[in-house]
Amino acid sequence: LTPEQSRAARGWLNWTQDELARRASVALSTVRDFEKGRRTPIANNINAMERAFVAAGVRLEVTDEGEAVGIRVMNPD
Repeated sequence: LTPEQSRAARGWLNWTQDELARRASVALSTVRDFEKGRRTPIANNINAMERAFVAAGVRLEVTDEGEAVGIRVMNPD
């Protein structure tokens, strides 16, 4: 998860930073500081934010080398 992916996913889902923080059970300052590039959250918080996006149907796209390249919106089943 990169700050850019987080902002893109939130934008697609029409979530505020507060909404992501609530859904991921992390502090609002964690989301805010991460998206502004001020700091990298601990792995547990990054994973929690990723899980929140996946649960809402947004997957994070990375290359085979692990480079972030975007998001993908999954079709509901």
